[in-house]
Amino acid sequence: MAANLTLPTPPFIHAPGIENLRDAGGYPIEGQKGKAIRKGVLFRAADPTHLNNEGVAVLQRLGITHIYDLRSRTELADSREQPREWEGARRLHTPVFLDTDYSPEARALRFRNYSAGTKGFVRAYTSVLSAAISPDNPYRPFRTILEHLASSPKPPTPILIHCSAGKDRTGVIIALVLSLCGVSDEIVSHEYSLTEIGLARRKEEIIQRLTAPGQPHEGNRVAAEAQLGSRKEYMLDTLAYIQQTYGGVEQYLLNHMGLSQETLDQIKKNLTVDLAEGEETVPWEGNDDLVSAQIARL
Repeated sequence: MAANLTLPTPPFIHAPGIENLRDAGGYPIEGQKGKAIRKGVLFRAADPTHLNNEGVAVLQRLGITHIYDLRSRTELADSREQPREWEGARRLHTPVFLDTDYSPEARALRFRNYSAGTKGFVRAYTSVLSAAISPDNPYRPFRTILEHLASSPKPPTPILIHCSAGKDRTGVIIALVLSLCGVSDEIVSHEYSLTEIGLARRKEEIIQRLTAPGQPHEGNRVAAEAQLGSRKEYMLDTLAYIQQTYGGVEQYLLNHMGLSQETLDQIKKNLTVDLAEGEETVPWEGNDDLVSAQIARL
């Protein structure tokens, strides 16, 4: 089935050797007719370790100058492969979880969360939100990304954000950016759900790895498949949690991440654009129907 998937373009971009690559721009701003998220700046993907030269050429054409790697040092060591780098782009290691947070015991607990449906995913994503603002994390992963997006006076250069699958940690920071700029919860959650088909070609490979001897889901395919999910309700409920716990995304970034109002306003200015005459936003409703139909067949 995965070989027959249709990845909608936009937002997906084909680059050999990397999965789940897409532009997070082009979505409409709620309540602001004719305004949308700037395209060509905010890209997300799974780990680009296996990019071939043709894939690298695609990313170079996109103009990507910074690659933010959210994986821990433990994950990098476990992969036994050097992250792919290329001319014109700077790789920054910005782990969300410190090594002590990515022990086998901590990973097992996090994976159990994923297996518990929507509530479990929300618990897992609350741990991402907490880790990203922890004073014990010197990497300041999300803050570093957001400060780049606040580059002034010129708009920021294009960036690529990834973790292992480009789903959870990557999904949370993309959701924060889009929500801050005024994209509706419904569309933010749709954008997150695209990973369901963005990772489909790697699904079997990832399941085999998660269920191998000594791994958190050893012999438990059902649990492994649950972990790979990115259903809209997972992000909808996470955004509701942010509203209930922090007073909303902007208050989380101001009061808990320590960003200034000036920085947040500059991000909005940099990433919000007027649509040109005849230009359309990403056809997310049609893509939503397409994703739902294909998920049903996976």
